Amino acid sequence: MATPREIRRLAFQTLYQIDARGGEDCEVIRAGLEHAEEFTPKEREKALALAEGAFTHRADADAEMQRLAPAWPAHRQAAVDRAILRLAHFEMTRTGTGAKIVVNEAVELAKKFSTDKSPAFINGLLDKVLKRVLREWDSVGASTATGTASATRSETRSETRSESGPAA
Repeated sequence: MATPREIRRLAFQTLYQIDARGGEDCEVIRAGLEHAEEFTPKEREKALALAEGAFTHRADADAEMQRLAPAWPAHRQAAVDRAILRLAHFEMTRTGTGAKIVVNEAVELAKKFSTDKSPAFINGLLDKVLKRVLREWDSVGASTATGTASATRSETRSETRSESGPAA
């Protein structure tokens, strides 16, 4: 059984391929995932869903990164860094994955697959996204009388602790 980190790595590699092919030939990429024998079919599907979701919502990620680092629009970023940023942005804004975990995992992917300067670049951008996401969670929690947003935020924080180990 693969760890969340390994599934995220597969999602990143898949997203990189999808982006390199301009969103074409997704069936070829899907077929290629069948060769990732260390993953179960369910894990491969999860990685593919993350990659496809990040590719689908790439304009949102690119726009936010452009706003945060105007000198580094998506077309100037290294393809590896762009894929890491897009995947992390998608996870932070569209899934229930703990945002702090996503930032940490993105930095680890950059350390393994990109240049020496990339981890700091990715951490700097995603830290700003993290702060925005946390502010939004807090404002939703404060403005929701029913407590649903607060419960969701607590569940996400719980998930963050369970993915990173016991709380200190």
